Amino acid sequence: MMLTEEEISYARTKLNELQVEHRDLNLIIEHLISTPLPEQDQLLIHRLKKRKLLLKDKIYQLEKMLVPDIPA
Repeated sequence: MMLTEEEISYARTKLNELQVEHRDLNLIIEHLISTPLPEQDQLLIHRLKKRKLLLKDKIYQLEKMLVPDIPA
């Protein structure tokens, strides 16, 4: 499936946004984990980690779309 220049541009922009959000979430999670927290904050960490995994999947899908498999 060939993408148009517009679709490629959109995908690259979206990929960049997702990578930035993923990196930000990682920093937030690391900070929360390194700080003594009340029990209810563990739920927040869990939700943030889940969001981070979702972003990782979306990033992977976009990367796969932008860099198609090269046949051997």
